[in-house]
Amino acid sequence: MQSLIRRNRNYRLLFTAGVMTNLGDGVVALALPWLATMLTRDPLAIAAVAAAGRLPWLVFALPAGVIVDRADRRRLIARADLMRAGLVLAILGLALGAPGPGAVWALVGLAFLLGSAEVLRDNAAQTILPALVDPADLEAANGQMWSAEQLTGQFIGPPLAGVLIGLGIALPFGLDAAALVLAAGLVWLIALPREARAPQRFGPALAEGIAYMRADRPLLRLAVVLGLVNFLAMGTMTVQVLFAQDVLGLTAAAYGLVLSVAAAGAIAGSLLAPLLIRGIGAQRCLYLALAVWAASYGVIGLTGSGPVMAASLFVFMAGSMLWNVITVSWRQRRIPGPVLGRVNSIYRFFGWGSMPLGALAAGALVAALEPGWGREVALRAPFMVAGVLSLGLFFYGVARLRLD
Repeated sequence: MQSLIRRNRNYRLLFTAGVMTNLGDGVVALALPWLATMLTRDPLAIAAVAAAGRLPWLVFALPAGVIVDRADRRRLIARADLMRAGLVLAILGLALGAPGPGAVWALVGLAFLLGSAEVLRDNAAQTILPALVDPADLEAANGQMWSAEQLTGQFIGPPLAGVLIGLGIALPFGLDAAALVLAAGLVWLIALPREARAPQRFGPALAEGIAYMRADRPLLRLAVVLGLVNFLAMGTMTVQVLFAQDVLGLTAAAYGLVLSVAAAGAIAGSLLAPLLIRGIGAQRCLYLALAVWAASYGVIGLTGSGPVMAASLFVFMAGSMLWNVITVSWRQRRIPGPVLGRVNSIYRFFGWGSMPLGALAAGALVAALEPGWGREVALRAPFMVAGVLSLGLFFYGVARLRLD
C-alpha cells in the first residue's frame, strides 16, 4: 500500500483528497438527518431529505457521464468539491439560523444539489484513475481507495459526527466544508497533460456512450447483474434494522456493533482483494463474490444469533469490496478514455438506479406476508429470497460472465 502511495505523487494527491472527502461524507451522513429532525418532526419531510441525496444517482448519472467526458477531469473534481463546500456552508447557515416553516424543504433542495455534485465528483474520480496509475496497479489503487472510504466514511466519520453534534450542530458541517476545500486544493495540484477533447453535442455524445454499452456484451451483462445484486442488497438493508430488533432482539448498541463488524469486513475485503486476484485470478474471485452473497443472505435469514449475523455481514461486505475492486479495475482498463465517463455513468445508473426499487419491493414483501405468516417469517423472507436469487445469479455468472 505504502509503496504505490510513495512512488506516485498524482495518486497520492488523489488518495489523500479522497480520504478527506470521505471523512466529511461520513460526518454529514449522520449530521444531515439529525439536522432534519431539529427542523421538523414530520417523518415524510425527514425521509425526503434522505431520498433527495440519493435521487441524483437515478436522474443525473447519465448526463454526468457526458459532462465528465467533455471536461478536464482534474478540474471537474476540484470544482465539484468546491461546489459541495459551498452547499455545505449553506446547510451550516440553516443550522445556525432560526428555522422557519419551510426550512426543512430548503434542506431537501440542498441535499439534492449536494448529491448531484457528488455524482459528478465520484464519476470523474473513478475515470481519472487510469491516467494516474499504471494498468498493473489498478487493483491495488482501487483496493486502497475503497478501504480508505470505508475506514473514514463508516468507522471514523459517524462517531466523530456524534461528538461534534454534542458540541454544536454546526460543527460537523464546518468540518466537512473545510475538508472539501482542502481536498479541492490537493486535486488541483495533480499534474496531468491537458487533454484535447473535441466538442460534441449532448445528445450524440450520450448516444455514443449508450451504443458502446449495448455493443459490449460482457460489460452489459455485468451491469445488469450489478443492478440485480444492488436491488437485493438494498431490499435486505431496508428491513435489516427491523430484523435485528424484532427477530434477534438486539439493542441499539448491539446493532451498532454489528454494523461496525460489517464495516471491518469491507476494509478487509478491500485490502485483501489485490492479493486474492493475483492468487486465484479475477474470474474466480468474481464467482467467489457471487457465492459469498448467496451464502450470507441464507445464513442471516435462518439465524437467531446476533454474532452470526455480524459474521455473515463481515463476509458479505468483504465479498462486496472484492467485486468492486475487480469490476472497477476491469472497466477502467476496458473502456477507452474518451468515452469512459459516459459508459461508466451508464454502468452505475444500472447499479444505483435499482436500489430504491429494491427497498420498495422488500417493504411490500414484508407487508404482504406479515398478516398470514407472522412478523418473524415476514422479516426473514427478504433474506431468504435474496439468497435464492443470488444463488441463481451465481450460476448465471459461472455460465455467462466472462472478464475477457
